[in-house]
Amino acid sequence: MTELEIDWSALSVSQLKNMMSAGRDVMECHRVLSATGDNIVGELIRTTGAFYEWTHYPQGDVYDRTSHAQFYYHAHPKDLQREWDEHGHFHTFMRPRGMPETVRPLPIEGFEMPPGPNDALSHLVAISMDQYGFAQRLFTTNRWVTGEVWYDAKSVISMLDNFIIDHAQPSWPVNRWVSGMIVFYRPQIEILVHQRDAAIADWAASHPDRDVYEDHDLEVTSVCSIRVEEQMRAISSELATRR
Repeated sequence: MTELEIDWSALSVSQLKNMMSAGRDVMECHRVLSATGDNIVGELIRTTGAFYEWTHYPQGDVYDRTSHAQFYYHAHPKDLQREWDEHGHFHTFMRPRGMPETVRPLPIEGFEMPPGPNDALSHLVAISMDQYGFAQRLFTTNRWVTGEVWYDAKSVISMLDNFIIDHAQPSWPVNRWVSGMIVFYRPQIEILVHQRDAAIADWAASHPDRDVYEDHDLEVTSVCSIRVEEQMRAISSELATRR
């Protein structure tokens, strides 16, 4: 599993600076938590008592009523984990009221839209965490995994600018960290979402007798490794060449 090749020269100075700022936020959240021996995951689950697999943390998820961004953290049983080891992962979402007005879900035969006006949420990306509370991978999933409504890659990418959790509950550093990760890794997320659509199309073509979106044999649709320090180094290097 490798890191994605990013064409840094294709990014604007403005985007690079935004990514740099978000990266500093991400690192600052790690710094303030590590000062007391804490980490991103531990901070989120520290008041919950026993940690249970499959359970959403926090209970009821984190939802910003202004941006309509949402996330939760959970873990799978060890025998059901994927080809990599992890403690658990964050799932990030956008609800319709936070999406651009022109965005519409794909019309998929046999799929019934949820009834509520803000219920047709879209998964954006998942963030896999290691045992020490650091992000190690980004990945996307098939529809059945999170029960989302399916939007194409272009639509999902258009939602990324609106993802921000701008309140303090249940943890200000965790909310700030998750929000920062979406900006910091924007180029990788865009590639992963396009790879997701390609994986779905390939699977549908090779399994014409199945409902691709509900096929439990297809769970993870794209994945890449990440390292905060290397991302910061690449951004800094590219900005230096623009001066």
